Amino acid sequence: MGEIFAYDFMVRALLAGLVAGVICPAVGVFLVLRRYAFMADTLAHVSLAGLALGMILGIFPSLTTLGVTLAAAVGVERLRATGRLHGEAVLALMLSTGLALAVVLISLVRGFNVDIMGYLFGSILTVSPADLLLILVVGAAAMLLLFLFYKELFFISFDEECARVAGLPVDRLNMLFILLVALTVSVATRVVGVLLVGALMVIPVLTGQLFAGSFRSLFRVSLVLGVTVCLCGLLFSYYLGTAPGGSIVLLAAAIFLLTQLFIAARRAWQRRRLVKGEEKLPLVKLGERTSGP
Repeated sequence: MGEIFAYDFMVRALLAGLVAGVICPAVGVFLVLRRYAFMADTLAHVSLAGLALGMILGIFPSLTTLGVTLAAAVGVERLRATGRLHGEAVLALMLSTGLALAVVLISLVRGFNVDIMGYLFGSILTVSPADLLLILVVGAAAMLLLFLFYKELFFISFDEECARVAGLPVDRLNMLFILLVALTVSVATRVVGVLLVGALMVIPVLTGQLFAGSFRSLFRVSLVLGVTVCLCGLLFSYYLGTAPGGSIVLLAAAIFLLTQLFIAARRAWQRRRLVKGEEKLPLVKLGERTSGP
């Protein structure tokens, strides 16, 4: 296993996977609580337009991807804040528009060797040193913001109206949160790809909800699961020759399914044990007193 560290591309992929495994569930917890999980997929599809734009302009694609994703996040929040469109309608509008723009821009890319499949489904070979540096910087900035505004984001995720009455700047916090989602998407697309980034942000959180007893424990469990599936998925991809993004998401889905089966089996065993215990209780006829004081 130690031979994988002899390859620079694997070291870069593991470091990028570690960052993505931490930041995706950390932000995904708040997405799931707010029932806004579709946001990650929307911004991920829009980021594909940023990739094509970078290729056309001859600019570092990761920078244009980050810029376009942040701009789309601001647009989504502005449209949602007006109240004229429902949140899901805004996401559907942005997703379809962003994807159409990406298709048109990609069709204009001529003479460039663009690994579209790698960007769609993730590829460890596409994580360059410059990409890794950007991932580390963006990931650190996102986690710092999440740490500084943890309590406020927790408050508005559970009860936005109550937070507004309490005097919190809810509109600014919503904008901050949507920018955090955009930063997370721009980091994770280099690891799992555009089409699978939403799953990495949601599935570990859903698994944690099955047995976490509090928000704090849910947050911790989600981070542990995110790091585990990212690193193990990359290792499986290396040894089995499979797509890294698909390997990571399939591993996360397998853990979720096994957890569901384990909990269902445990509940069934507890019910059978309870029934057997009731069968062993002595039957007492009506009007008959048992011995004892």
